[in-house]
Amino acid sequence: MPAVAIVSDTTHYLPTDLIKANELHQVSLYVHWQHRQDREIDLPDFDAYYEDLRTAEQLPTTSQPSIGDFLEVWRPLLDEGREIVSIHLSAGISGTHQAGMQARDQLSEAGYDPGRVTLIDSATACGGMGLMLLAAAAAARAGGDGAAVAERARAARDNMKMWFCIDTMEFLRRSGRVGAARAWLGSTLQIKPILTLESEITPVERVRTAGRAFERMVEYLQARHDDGADAYCIQHIQAADEAQKLVERGREVFGADPVFVSEVGPVIGTHIGPGMLGVGAVSSKLLD
Repeated sequence: MPAVAIVSDTTHYLPTDLIKANELHQVSLYVHWQHRQDREIDLPDFDAYYEDLRTAEQLPTTSQPSIGDFLEVWRPLLDEGREIVSIHLSAGISGTHQAGMQARDQLSEAGYDPGRVTLIDSATACGGMGLMLLAAAAAARAGGDGAAVAERARAARDNMKMWFCIDTMEFLRRSGRVGAARAWLGSTLQIKPILTLESEITPVERVRTAGRAFERMVEYLQARHDDGADAYCIQHIQAADEAQKLVERGREVFGADPVFVSEVGPVIGTHIGPGMLGVGAVSSKLLD
């Protein structure tokens, strides 16, 4: 068992087998829909949620973990004598990291040394955060202490590039999470926005068709390959067939399978909607 435990929230959307293999611990965010509140981690799959999202007159809402949620995950790990590196959704779009800071402040009241917990604002989400977690887990398995594990996670963040294309700006508009892409809201063009997340949602470019957006995702993968990033990931929302086609094109570029392919869940999906495709890559040396 590594001396450093890796904790995250649920918005990385790594496949279950990678979560288990890398001994990742999770603090769940919440979704509020159909007059109830669910922990994202407890949803058996996302199909019913997205079916409701497509037709809901009132957009479901999402919320961050409580201080108690953090402490419930952290305390058993600290009781085992371990350090913790806790990596979370961008503070530019969520209060999750701030809730973690408040939870760490409370550790001393319960008799724990808060210095044993290192909190990292990932300044990203989804696949980007997933790659950071895999890098951190690799450093922990290699015997790194909390500082070394945190340094590896930050190095992965500095090295990675992530992009995603969406069907429509409507879900971002309705949720208010449009960020720096706000200028695109008034466009009368039928566009397929391509965005990234650098602390907040940031516009990259607009294309006219879904086919062109798909090809741009492939071109971004090629650019990362050319820059020396050789570990890539693919994510989607209710677009498994398109994601598989992107996997096939990614194999042509990298000569290898992606590190992971997965579906983005409701906490992020509420704000960007079905039809999203996302890609990103990092140097595999950071994951060794």
